Amino acid sequence: MSEVFTFPVTVRYMEVDAQGVVFNGWYLTYFDEAMSAFLTARGLPYQKMIEAGYDVQLVRSEIDWRSGLRWQDAVEVAVSTARIGRTSFALDFEVRRDGPEVTCAGRTVYVVVATDGSGKREIPPLIADALGDPAPLRAD
Repeated sequence: MSEVFTFPVTVRYMEVDAQGVVFNGWYLTYFDEAMSAFLTARGLPYQKMIEAGYDVQLVRSEIDWRSGLRWQDAVEVAVSTARIGRTSFALDFEVRRDGPEVTCAGRTVYVVVATDGSGKREIPPLIADALGDPAPLRAD
């Protein structure tokens, strides 16, 4: 299961800044919502992961912008597993307008933690299965 998942987003008025484009911080929100939907689509609703005693924490994000989004633009956020390590994994994201036009690309690294506050955990099969095989969207 390595196919790319897409999550639809319509730019809301409140997300646009004085320059008339989506303020940069909103892209991390788009990525976060898409990550949760990605896991749900692969059989792991976030609540199920929490109930199993696991959560994930964002530890690194990289974002490269190519063009701005504007109010009411309808886009898709593509999500794919980029890398799976022992305690962390990376997801690649592309914000796509009108199909193939990539307006923004990013990679976010998450570390798996225990919900009881005891720290990092190895990636359990529950999460690894949902992530599937890595199929990076970025060349690096």
